[in-house]
Order: sequence, then structure tokens, then C-alpha cells
Amino acid sequence: MASDYTLEELMVVAGAREILDDDVVFVGMRLPLLAFQLAKDTHARHAIGIFENGILRDRPAGDALYTMGDAPNTEGAIWTTSMMDIMALLQSGKVSLGFIGGAEIDQFGNLNTTYIGGKERAQIRLPGSGGGSDIASLSKRFVIIMKHEKRRFVEKVSYMTSPGFGDGKGWREKNGLKGGGPCAVITTNGILRFDSETKEMILNSTHPGIAVENVLENTGWSLRCAPIVEKTKPPTRSELRIIRKYDPLGFWTGRR
Repeated sequence: MASDYTLEELMVVAGAREILDDDVVFVGMRLPLLAFQLAKDTHARHAIGIFENGILRDRPAGDALYTMGDAPNTEGAIWTTSMMDIMALLQSGKVSLGFIGGAEIDQFGNLNTTYIGGKERAQIRLPGSGGGSDIASLSKRFVIIMKHEKRRFVEKVSYMTSPGFGDGKGWREKNGLKGGGPCAVITTNGILRFDSETKEMILNSTHPGIAVENVLENTGWSLRCAPIVEKTKPPTRSELRIIRKYDPLGFWTGRR
């Protein structure tokens, strides 16, 4: 990994690149807060950001955000409303892209943020869904951002909190889910996408300094690779300047 940017900054940039100019983005917390700000200041100036606490905005917040409820996120918003109104936008099919994370993920992009070890024999009780299941079920596509560890990347999640592609092709349609499912998994090792036929996760790129073998060793199933596994494009100087404007203390990006 190059010394002029952090891994978290690279992940922010990768997240921002998933945002299109006409997207309505369910932003979420942590790194997606910065990814939306970066996309708005670069290639996705017409994108709209919605936040679970009842905020809708069409421009970046004017200062650093540590939560979606911070004052800079309210100031200049085009709508400050209720959580119910925001979730109604999701339910009516208005959200084209969502961001979520998870404690466990499996080969079809299903996420667990509820029980480690399953509901009946849970070893750890986690916070649960929040809006994660709604985003995964109803947004037209969604991006997952999480740490890449073998204990997190499991062959089958012990509890499905937020659905990916279930057990493969056709599962979402059979279960009446309106959204299109996960389109990318951005991790601390690389970027993974999904086979259009089987809906199985595939390694698409590794971050600079990360070998393919390292990703495979930290995945709990026989992960398939794209015919050509690329290198994730590093942040540009301009992208880093924007990220650091919105995260001057390195709170989210680990820069000190």
C-alpha cells in the first residue's frame, strides 16, 4: 500500500466510484458518508443523498460529519422530515443505490448483523438490522463495505439479516424482493462483484500491495476469481484533497 493514502481513503474512493450522476443514494454511516461527499464534488453532481434519520440533500454537507444527524448535514438540506418518509422513498422504489455493512457475509452476498452462531445457539448478539434489511431488499442495487477476514467471509451466514442473492439465481424473484441485489463488496483487501448467472461472489480487483492469494486465504469458501483480477485504481490527488477536506482529523480514514 502506498504511503500517501490510507486503506480507508482507498475504500472511500472505491465507494464513491459506484455512485452514478443520476443516483438516489441511501447513504448510511461511516465511510459512505465520505463516499457520497466525494462523488458529489467530482463525477456525480446530480446525485441525491437520503439519510435514515429523515434528511434528503442534493449537495455535500459543508463540514465534517461524524453521524448523519450532525448539524452540517441538516443545514442546506432540501428536506428534513421523518424516518417514515425516508423509508417510504425506499419502499416506493425511488432509491437506486444503497450502502450497508455486516459482521458476516457469504458467497451470495447475504449479510448477518444479528446473531453469530445462529438464533438458537447464538454466541454473540449483534445490533440487528437497523435499515439494512430494507436497503438490501428494496434498493435497485447496493454496495457492501466491510473488513475482509475469514471469520467474516463465511460459506453460509449463520443468520440472514439482510438478503443478498439467497442461495443463487432466481432466489430474490422467488421471494418477492423488488431490489436488484448487491452489485459490489468493497473490502480491506479488494473489490468483489457477482456472477450474472450464478449470483456467486467473484474477486474482481485487489488493492495495491494485496496479493490474490491473501484474499483467497481470508475467505471461508473457494472464492472464484475474474478472468483478469485487476488492481484497484488508487485515489488521485484531487480525490484525496476532497476526502481530507471532509475528514480533516482522519476520524473515518485512519489518517493521523
